[in-house]
Amino acid sequence: MTFRTLSHLAGAMALAIALPTAATAQDTADTGKSAAPAKLDPQVRTRDLTGTFGGQRIGYTATMAETVLTDDEGKPEAVIVTTSYVKNPRDTSRPVFFIYNGGPGSGSVWLQMGAFGPKRVAIPSDATDDGAPPYPILDNPDSLLDVADLVFIDPPGTGFSYLTENTDPEDYYGLEQDARAVATVIRRWINDNNRWNSPKYLGGESYGTTRTAMVVRELEGATYNDVGLNGLILISTILDFAAREPTPGNEMAYVMALPNMATAAYYHGKAQAPSVEAIAEQARRFAIGPYATALMEGQDLPAAERASVRAELSRLTGLSETFLDNAELRVTDQRFYKELLRDRGLTIGRLDSRYTGRDYDNAGEYPDNDPSFYGIDAGYTAAINAWSRGTLGFETDREYQAIGSDPGRSWDWSLSGRGRGAYLNVAPFIGQAMRQNSQLRTFVGQGYYDFATPFFGAEYSLKRIGIPQERVEFHYYDAGHMMYIRDEDRTKLSADIRAFIRNR
Repeated sequence: MTFRTLSHLAGAMALAIALPTAATAQDTADTGKSAAPAKLDPQVRTRDLTGTFGGQRIGYTATMAETVLTDDEGKPEAVIVTTSYVKNPRDTSRPVFFIYNGGPGSGSVWLQMGAFGPKRVAIPSDATDDGAPPYPILDNPDSLLDVADLVFIDPPGTGFSYLTENTDPEDYYGLEQDARAVATVIRRWINDNNRWNSPKYLGGESYGTTRTAMVVRELEGATYNDVGLNGLILISTILDFAAREPTPGNEMAYVMALPNMATAAYYHGKAQAPSVEAIAEQARRFAIGPYATALMEGQDLPAAERASVRAELSRLTGLSETFLDNAELRVTDQRFYKELLRDRGLTIGRLDSRYTGRDYDNAGEYPDNDPSFYGIDAGYTAAINAWSRGTLGFETDREYQAIGSDPGRSWDWSLSGRGRGAYLNVAPFIGQAMRQNSQLRTFVGQGYYDFATPFFGAEYSLKRIGIPQERVEFHYYDAGHMMYIRDEDRTKLSADIRAFIRNR
């Protein structure tokens, strides 16, 4: 499918659909000519603001704009909202960082209002519930505006972006379809803002790292219109999906999750070690050594070896040997969330295992909900709506989709016809881009307490053959999936990425 975009109309102040009049429709019927496609008038809102970022006082222009994607006949199919922050005066030699979140179906609110935007929502940093409004919206000195202009992208079905009536979701909701749409928006923004020769960075969080691998294939693999990139920024990485699926017989899922179980047990006092870094390394060595070997031996595993592995697994995870024996040494993450602190009547979080919650009762096998999600979502949703509709003046009757359900329900996981049932691993696209672009570097940021995208899985994906290791750098944080929730780690993440951009 080919996308063509309608350019942003300068000064446009509201979204409007221009429909043919009755007379036009009659004329069309009389002449036998086909009706012209309906057109959308993209909304653009700008504000000139100031803030202090990275210790520098900076004036910048904030712009919320709609980009309309059309089919080959010019019919509008999707409206994609970008929120850009560009330093004044404009300088085309400055880097540009294109940013999105994950899901699929997640709006850019998390990275925009939590980590890199000029404002952030203040929620508790110590893994406790965000409570009720009002939620403070504060200046964000950790924003990256001192080193790069920022462009936040909400793909269709996320944020305020949407598919138009009668658009087939299959044309946009999928690995390759989504990447083509996002790449089109990036090219349009570069063109409209005369940034073709600016240093460029691309990145996101969670599924946003998957999207990055797909989009870099679109941008650097399109020989007719290549967009060269300086860096990929992967936060809470998921590239190899097969290694994360605990389908019976897939032993790698248990190997990948074990280091996260060890760090969670350490945080909650169920395992002992000098530091989180120490127990993470102990668990890595055990996971790819005795543990992986034991799992692969299956029913041929000798009793003495089973007992040895069971004992070390119990020490690292804080689970009883009886429980581990009953689970055949294979503990799913869902069972772990419920079992680790059962003696305290608590469950732990999936996105951030520092968080704890209380279920309806303590007898179940799995937790009722994820306390690390319901502990933060209200604050972020309130903040993005207040900022977009209030300060930036964006006008819409659409609800902001922080976690849109439509994309996830309809997502096409096929990759070149192979399907998600095949071995879905998009890391090779990053390797190919790095091999073909000798200056392309990759930043990887992982939280020690993130079960959604385990840090060991990121390492496994990006340390395999075909990926130039001298241009990949790993950074670790003492929090979970959204490590920037923790104040100290937001500052560290910002400093790490700032250094990555400056070191080009």
